[in-house]
Amino acid sequence: MNVLVLNAGSSSLKFQVIATDLERIKQNSDERLCRGQVERIGGNAIITLQSGQGARHKSTAPLRDIGAALDYVLKWLTSAESDIPDINSPEDIHAVGNRVVHGGELFSESALITDQVLKGIEDCIDLAPLHNPSNIQGMMAARKIFGQNVPQVAVFDTAFHSSLAEPAYLYAIPYHLYQRHRIRRYGFHGTSHRYVAHRYRALRQLTREQTNVITLHLGNGASATAIRAGKSIDSSMGMTPLEGLVMGTRSGDLDPSLVSLIAMKEGLSANEVDTLLNTQSGLLGISGLSNDMRALCDELHQHDDRRVRLAIEIFCWRARKYIGAYLACMNGADALVFTGGIGENSSTIRARICSGFEWAALKLDEEQNDKLVGTEGEISAEGSKLRAYVIPTDEELLIARDTVRVILGEPHPS
Repeated sequence: MNVLVLNAGSSSLKFQVIATDLERIKQNSDERLCRGQVERIGGNAIITLQSGQGARHKSTAPLRDIGAALDYVLKWLTSAESDIPDINSPEDIHAVGNRVVHGGELFSESALITDQVLKGIEDCIDLAPLHNPSNIQGMMAARKIFGQNVPQVAVFDTAFHSSLAEPAYLYAIPYHLYQRHRIRRYGFHGTSHRYVAHRYRALRQLTREQTNVITLHLGNGASATAIRAGKSIDSSMGMTPLEGLVMGTRSGDLDPSLVSLIAMKEGLSANEVDTLLNTQSGLLGISGLSNDMRALCDELHQHDDRRVRLAIEIFCWRARKYIGAYLACMNGADALVFTGGIGENSSTIRARICSGFEWAALKLDEEQNDKLVGTEGEISAEGSKLRAYVIPTDEELLIARDTVRVILGEPHPS
């Protein structure tokens, strides 16, 4: 089954086509046929396309909306230029899998997109006003292009965290605010955390019930999740992705009173403070230089800039705090799993985060840690009680696999 995986943003469209079916899922032999993205939709869009493992090709074209972008992508997919043997016409796309940021309390697992499911996703717009409308636009564009006969599936970032219990997801605010407005912690990056937890147990040949890990998705967006018996029991992001770890441009945890204080001192509105905390804070806000961890590590190495060093230290300090808290809540874990752009590629940051856990009998194998960049494997030394792994995430693959399972009526994987 050729599954077109879509991630539609307000002015962008990321896509992959993955050939998979139940047998390929079982054998871990799914095939990525192509990938790409369209940026700056609404003007002269920048288009990046790649077939298989071939070279990336960049171009520009005036594309007014998501529908026009998807139409452009489909014409490329079915053209001789793409050089994809298995796709010669729109009929060779058998299903569409859509990333959806927020499923609220309505969706605890991936769902076949029907009018009722679309209505449910629309009902969650208040929870993700910047994301869900764009996700819906992607679904509607695919429906218009492929018709009703090509099934579509929604895979929710929040679904993996639907297993959180009330003590983990409720805020200590008047309970009626939760009852009226569903103000609570939802967690995000669930597709990534779920994928790497599954890969971890495949590597260790464990059952879901034997899977007790802390997963760290570290990138421009960053989150930590406590996974006990294969289920998420706590996660660092909350009602929105702003809560939790320090991120590229997001502050993570802070005193709520700072919102009104910053507004008063700086003469800003509540919305302007929200923008400041989401887009001008984190690594960028502290360093005053960049939100890119690679650039910060290079700058620290070359010039030992004080604020850059401070940004990196705060990033790692916050991660260690969450790991320690989750070890307590879980009554211990078997491993830490690093993923995301920073987690997969920065041996320096992994070492800094793990350096505080000698008490938990975690010791890194320095050579192995330095060697594993963008590839999976164990980075802890022999004899470590708390082990550490690097596992590159693949949210698109999980979306494609879920799409197949949902369409075929297969149960949620255990």
